Amino acid sequence: MSGTTTAAAPIGRRGSGAGAGANRWLVLVVLCVSLLLVAVDATVLHVAVPAVTEDLRPGAIELLWIVDIYPLVCASLLILFGTLGDRVGRRRVLLLGYGLFGVASAIAALADNAQVLIAARALLGVGGAMIMPATLSILRQVFPDRRERAVAIGIWSAVAAVGAAVGPLLGGFLLEHFWWGSVFLINIPLMLVSLPIGRWLLPESTGDRDGPWDVIGALMAAAGLFGVVLGVKRLGSGESPLGATTLVSLVLGVALLVGFVRRQRRRKHPLVDLSMFGRPAFSTSVGCIVLAMLALVGLELIAAQYLQLVLGLSPLETGLRLLPLTVAAMAAGLAGSKMLQRFGPRVMVSTGFALTAVAVVLLTGMGDHANDALLLAGFVLLGFGLETTLFGAYESMLSEAPPSQAGGAAAIGETSYQLGAGIGIALLGSVMNAAYAPGLSSVRGVPAADSAAASHSLGEAYDVAARLGGGPGDALRAAARDSFVHGLHVTLLVSAGLLLLGALAALRLPRVMECGAPAARAEAGIPSPRDPAGVGAGASADA
Repeated sequence: MSGTTTAAAPIGRRGSGAGAGANRWLVLVVLCVSLLLVAVDATVLHVAVPAVTEDLRPGAIELLWIVDIYPLVCASLLILFGTLGDRVGRRRVLLLGYGLFGVASAIAALADNAQVLIAARALLGVGGAMIMPATLSILRQVFPDRRERAVAIGIWSAVAAVGAAVGPLLGGFLLEHFWWGSVFLINIPLMLVSLPIGRWLLPESTGDRDGPWDVIGALMAAAGLFGVVLGVKRLGSGESPLGATTLVSLVLGVALLVGFVRRQRRRKHPLVDLSMFGRPAFSTSVGCIVLAMLALVGLELIAAQYLQLVLGLSPLETGLRLLPLTVAAMAAGLAGSKMLQRFGPRVMVSTGFALTAVAVVLLTGMGDHANDALLLAGFVLLGFGLETTLFGAYESMLSEAPPSQAGGAAAIGETSYQLGAGIGIALLGSVMNAAYAPGLSSVRGVPAADSAAASHSLGEAYDVAARLGGGPGDALRAAARDSFVHGLHVTLLVSAGLLLLGALAALRLPRVMECGAPAARAEAGIPSPRDPAGVGAGASADA
């Protein structure tokens, strides 16, 4: 049976079933706690990097892997575990993810060398990849009514925004009172509580079990995504695209993904039903997620550098300045359901892109000195517009997918998010460097070798200026600051262009929120009005 659901025993005895009665809101609470843990863990280590470096003394490559291995492994395995959940049970995969996350957290907290910490962070990535798509696919299952599901996704996305913001603040608090391993230990008591509660409360559900699970296809997808994400991350860190590791990673990754797509098209029972991309609402939603992250994630890093290195704020002050962005994103998530029902996916996502573009253009007013009113207005608009865009895109994508493919669809959405973020860092980082470096090519009194070193980054320019001292040092510092602000303005304008492109792309989304589509129409044998010639109807019929 496609898209089957069986409730956990206590719920079944009450006769409520999965997604029935008030229990579905308790399920949402458990799913949000799951998401909160993963979102916090993605950012909590950032503030602990100096303490880890001082204690474990990792090499430059080891430090890079300590930071990057978690998102790299997580992004690579999303499709594998999302589709495995469709096959063996989404709750089962989620609970296994809980257990692995807790064990990996304990290993990371007690790591006494860089290699152990890297391995523990990789295990955390595996656990995160098991948890993330399972939360969305279970949410899709227990909220069959689209209006209620939109409310649930709004709460879910607001929690994600909270997690991303809480990570650095919580990490900073723990580092002030404990050692760096405490940023991992906080996961353990939460997992010990979540495991029994999740097993008792969460409903089990599966997708279509016809045919064998495509193990080879799953491994091809994982290896291909690993190569692409690794290559993109190396590009984002300033590596040459012709470097051996970067080039080999990208070429092999793309080749494996192309092979994966061809394999899925040939199979009678594919791992991922690629006919979903034949539906304009699904493919457009995925594209909007990529574009939104591509345009904005690099700006987060650049904005943090601006606040700290140009305005001279501390890490805590920087986090507080960025807090309005998070609060606005939470507000947009909580209001997203009403906005979606009132305006429809097309207007909502297009308007979200446009608002974010306005915010980005507004932030080009940032200069050498702080303008608190400008920063507040820009970050509030940025947070509200971004969350509006992502909410509308995620909801449309998840609602368009048949229930039997909920895990695969959720994995595709999360993978799109991760890929967009990685590509955004690489693309906008390259734009920033291209605009920043020329301003340091000929600073009076500064040797050519020092100018070349200073052109790598603003932080490095400050180090070179401090070593030079005197007039040349002051001149280099001023030139670097001015060049960075110029580069920031150019990057913001490029980002605004990408956001406007996203607003145009979103015009392919449905005009209204169709609460009976697509599964109900498919069961009745009615093709979707958004499916030309009934494309994708076969996939929906399995629902």
